[in-house]
Formats: sequence, C-alpha cells, structure tokens
Amino acid sequence: MEVTHWSAKWATDKRSASRRAGQQAGPRRDEPRRVRTPCSLVCVSALGCVLCLLLGVSLIKLPDPQHQILPITGSEPSEVTVLVWTHPFGHHSRLPDCEALFGISRCVLTDDRRVYPRADGIIVHHREIATNITALPQDPRPNGQKWIWMNFESPSHTSGLRRFEGVFNLTMTYRVDSDIFLPYGYLLPRHHAHASSLRPRFQRARLLAWVISNWSESQARVAYYRRLANYVSVDVFGRAGVPLPEDSNVVSLVRRYQFYLALENSQHTDYITEKLWNSLLAGTVPIVLGPPRENYERFLPPEAFIHVDDFPSPRLLAQYLLLLHRSPAYLQRHLAWRRSYSVHLTAFWAEHYCTACSAVRNNRLRTNTVANLQRWFES
Repeated sequence: MEVTHWSAKWATDKRSASRRAGQQAGPRRDEPRRVRTPCSLVCVSALGCVLCLLLGVSLIKLPDPQHQILPITGSEPSEVTVLVWTHPFGHHSRLPDCEALFGISRCVLTDDRRVYPRADGIIVHHREIATNITALPQDPRPNGQKWIWMNFESPSHTSGLRRFEGVFNLTMTYRVDSDIFLPYGYLLPRHHAHASSLRPRFQRARLLAWVISNWSESQARVAYYRRLANYVSVDVFGRAGVPLPEDSNVVSLVRRYQFYLALENSQHTDYITEKLWNSLLAGTVPIVLGPPRENYERFLPPEAFIHVDDFPSPRLLAQYLLLLHRSPAYLQRHLAWRRSYSVHLTAFWAEHYCTACSAVRNNRLRTNTVANLQRWFES
C-alpha cells in the first residue's frame, strides 16, 4: 500500500513537471541541443511503475565542454603562451602537447616563472594560494595578460575567496557558468549506435559497491549509506573499507558490479565529480547524491543514473535495486542510452591546461576582472 500510494503521487508530480517543461520557450542559440527521451514501458508492479516514471518524457541538455576551444575563424590561430604558475597540490607533472592530445595548435605551455613578463596567460590553482596571497606574482601584470583562477573543489572545501575579488580575469571550474568550463567528465555522441554496448552488463553477479577515502560522520553521504545498508548489502572499498586490490583501479573494480554509490562529499551547483564518471566508464548504473536531479540532467540523460531523491526512503531505493537486479529487462532501460553516447573522463590536468590556452587566445580583447568571485562560486 505504501509503495502504491507513493508511486501515484510520484506520477502526478512527474506529469506536472513534464507539462511545465513543455511550456518553456525554445532554447537560446548558445544552449546545447535538447534531447527528448520517450518511455513505453508497461508497468507490471508498483516498483515497475516507478521505473517507467523515472524514464519518463523529459528534456535534457548535454553541455559541450569544448565550446571554448574552437579556433579563431578565418586565419591560422596565433601562438599563445600560458604559464602554469602553481602545479595543483604541489604535484609536478609533465606539461602536455596540446596539438597531439586535443588538436589545439600553437599553444605553448610552461611552468618556468621567468616567462612571466611575456606570457599571454597564467593559471593559478586555488589551493596553493588560499592562505597565502603573496604566492601570486608580485611583479606588475603585463598588458593584456589573463590571470586564470582554476579550482575543482566544491565551495565547502574552498577557503579564502574574499581576498581574491578583482584579482583574476577568467574562472576555470566544473561550473557550467565558468568563463572556461570543463566538467569532470562528459558524454560524446556516437556516430553509429552500438547495440553490443549493453550485453556484458547483464552478467554481473555483484550488486552494489562504494569506494570512499574521505570518511566523515558529518557528511550526508555517510548518513545515507548507513541507512541504505540496513536493507541491501554494500561492498565498501578504500581507506574507509576493504583496500582496493593491488591489480585494479576504481574503474576495473566497479566493472564487477551493477550499481555504484556515486555520493558527493558536499552538495553544490554542478559539483558532479569523477565518482559519477568513473562508474559510467565502468558500465555501471550510478546512484547519485549531490545537487538536485535537474542539475544532473544538464549532463546526462535522465535514465543514465538513479538519484537518491527519487525515492522517499533508502528502503524503497533498496527494493528498486533488487528489482532491477532480478529483472534484466528493467535494467536495460538504464543502459540503453549507451548506444548513442560514449563516456569521456576529463584528463587531469592536461586537458585543463590546453583548454585554458585556447580560451586565452579567444579572450585576447577581454580586460575586465572577476569582481564577485566568492558570491558567484558559493551561489
């Protein structure tokens, strides 16, 4: 009775949301295209109804993270020099060949600070300057040089923003409204549908895994896991659980499972990290806790993931997972989108540097600074 009542209410809410979506104005020219996802599933049980509703008609937009790196029209792109002022977290790595890796030509990357006076742009990773503003360049800024604020942590783990108001020219983060937008991962349309992309996933005997290293009882994800584990078995790996096997990484481990807990350490706009993208790359259905479902649907088809907010309790989510585990035909609805898209995991930090280099070229005439960094990033 409880599940049936909840399903009926969920259906009413979903139909209302679909009507509101249908009444919205058409997309602006700068918006990604919208994809309509139909549902023809006949519900044969209360939980079956939930499945159909989760996969209901819905509008999504898939942002193109590479829209900043288009070459200048009409001529060979001019050479750009970008100085990596601070290596993220102090981990020095070899700077990439942007043309070989991403097709971005005439991009010179360097971490030699002596190049500062003639660099077109500099990349500053926030963590290294958060408590020490003097770590920024102390020499006068050359004319037209772009300072790029780069940060891929959530606002909950980003301190000291107030002191950098009016300092940077461009922002580079996972947020869609950044000057240079690059998410932790993104989908690429396939040129041809891949019918075979679904077959191996039905054969996975293991149900649900979670890899976590930063465990804190104050986190919403830990509280949710404790409640969910009362109703379904969860294999926990990482520093907070069983160590990862020496011969595997997160993706190869998760390939053994049908579902994965992609639970973020904090909930903020567009903060959708490698937890989700690793699970998609592994062919697993992610169960997400982070920003609202609507935010995830800016990046993914609605059936590509299961949001904890779709269910009024962890118990009902557990029942749904067990239903899918026993019913390959239902599970297929969460995998069918793979015929049309492949998963790209952003290459840290090579892809960031090259994307920034192209953005500097395309913003040569820009002179304004970011005046409200803290208010924007924490919004």
